Amino acid sequence: MTPPALPLSLLTRARAAASPQVTGVVTGAMGLTLTVDGIAAAVGDLVEINPATRPLLAEVVAVGRDRLTCMPLGTLSGVHAGAPVRATGMPLQVPVGEALLGRVLDGLGRPVDGGPPLASRVSWVDLASETPHALSRTRVEEPLTFGVRALDTLVPCGKGQRLGIFAGSGVGKSSLLAQITRGTDADVRVIGLIGERGREVREFLEENLGPEGMARTVVVVATSDEPPLVRLKAAFVATRIAEAFRDQGRDVLLLMDSITRTAMAQREVGLSAGEPPATRGYPPSVFAMMPQLLEKAGTGAVGSITGLYTVLVEGDDHNEPIADTARSILDGHIVLTRKLATVGHFPAIDVLESISRVATAVVPPPQMADAREIRRLMGALRDVKELIEIGAYQAGSDPLVDRARDLAPQIEAFLQQPMGESTPTPEAWAWLQRIVRS
Repeated sequence: MTPPALPLSLLTRARAAASPQVTGVVTGAMGLTLTVDGIAAAVGDLVEINPATRPLLAEVVAVGRDRLTCMPLGTLSGVHAGAPVRATGMPLQVPVGEALLGRVLDGLGRPVDGGPPLASRVSWVDLASETPHALSRTRVEEPLTFGVRALDTLVPCGKGQRLGIFAGSGVGKSSLLAQITRGTDADVRVIGLIGERGREVREFLEENLGPEGMARTVVVVATSDEPPLVRLKAAFVATRIAEAFRDQGRDVLLLMDSITRTAMAQREVGLSAGEPPATRGYPPSVFAMMPQLLEKAGTGAVGSITGLYTVLVEGDDHNEPIADTARSILDGHIVLTRKLATVGHFPAIDVLESISRVATAVVPPPQMADAREIRRLMGALRDVKELIEIGAYQAGSDPLVDRARDLAPQIEAFLQQPMGESTPTPEAWAWLQRIVRS
């Protein structure tokens, strides 16, 4: 009697187990790269150094006739010439699925919160993914609520839009992200904390987010002491997790803090690989990486990823290279100013300098008219602010300025919002309309 045929997957695994293991060796290490001889691998594949003792993963970034150039996903401490290297035959894979909600992952997608293992409860996918084609994307036509009055009315966001939050250090970017995370009506929130201080991570999770904020949230963390390649991968891991939820038809809010530190990680990787420094020390690969990352967000055939990316402007210079490049790619920008933050104005949003490029598509015309009127009043008051401060402005000179001065306390109260407070969008618009009609 002929025995039944084994399933193909079992045969494949059996052949892989029976095949001889080819081992290469480390031939050199310099900076952030190391060279390996004796094994074959493709660009993007992972290799394992010292697989039997202290395994260290590295990614193949260049190949030669008989040599691989790799970048480690960890520290090179203990790696020596002649160390054994094993090819894994696959690229970096990350977990996706419902089991990730409420979990905290490291820059490579591994849980670091002490929770149960993920292996049997999630699907594993390659980190590399196809960006949706421009013609396959649906248009941005539905608003996404943040729960922040100044944003929902004066800088409205649509599902699938990408916004940048531009600010210097210590102006309240992370606090604003936490407030948005708790107040949004998105189905899923994915947060990437790239290059953060180790002290701030737990504070952000426990105080800013809390149990309620974590319930529908996935957090990917790569602190500033992680190797640059891990920090760089963390941004793509967070985006890949968001893409998987979008492909299920979900509306995802992706918050990344910050795109600037991601660019700095790419700068370290590029310079170590021998790229020439260009603008302010950033090599060309930085400006190639940014659109590859940012274009992955947005709408798809189903679902959407609304991207919020913080941009840490150096010395409050909003025209420095990373800020300027991000602004040219994103669909709008929110500007936080130190001047507002130092006087206790939270959130420190400079409404007149902030803009949403899809506002007219997601807000009805009557409400847009109210928002434009508020901007007109604020602009008129800003133009004569110095004259008012020195007592040179005479009441009655300009009716618009007089009205703006009368309404200034109401507008100021509307724009300020205590940390932890969320305002429903209909209530925010009703408040704005009362100011305009008064």
